[in-house]
Amino acid sequence: MSKTKIAVFASGTGSNYDAVIEAAKSGVLDAEVALLVSDKPNAKVVEKAKQNQTPTFIFDPKNYDGKDAFEADIVEKLQEKEIEWVILAGYMRLIGDTLLKPFEGRIINIHPSLLPAFPGLDAIGQAFDAGVKVSGVTIHYVDEGMDTGKIIAQEAVQVEDDMTREDLQKAIQKVEHRLYPETIQQIISRGE
Repeated sequence: MSKTKIAVFASGTGSNYDAVIEAAKSGVLDAEVALLVSDKPNAKVVEKAKQNQTPTFIFDPKNYDGKDAFEADIVEKLQEKEIEWVILAGYMRLIGDTLLKPFEGRIINIHPSLLPAFPGLDAIGQAFDAGVKVSGVTIHYVDEGMDTGKIIAQEAVQVEDDMTREDLQKAIQKVEHRLYPETIQQIISRGE
């Protein structure tokens, strides 16, 4: 039986891409990362994908007449690669209808807060600045809103009094890198 094909979307360093790749290599995740999609041609994750021989679709949104146009190209690439699940891992764009509709219920995202608290950009900074004692990680289905989709999994991270913002980020990423591959595997194995 062939492995479930997933695409990872990322715009930055790709630490969650690394976690997903490692989980797939070690057998924790019974899936093939068949495509990396990035809207940042110079992102570190692009180099990581090359090192792991992950096929890539790298695009610059400025070269398109809007979101519908580049999302149509993305959908075409996903269908070419027979992608079953889209895994957002630091992809810093809202997903539009062009991509949402053909993959409805099959796009998941990871967010560094306990949603619905601190949606959007810089969630770790938002939580840190608010002085919360508990932050965490949320994995959720993607809908048309900003971090508003149905929650799949959450895990809390204690914010210690002596923590810096960087300490909190490291603590959250440690949870992300374990929880995301485990949750992706649960979803795949349930065949949702």
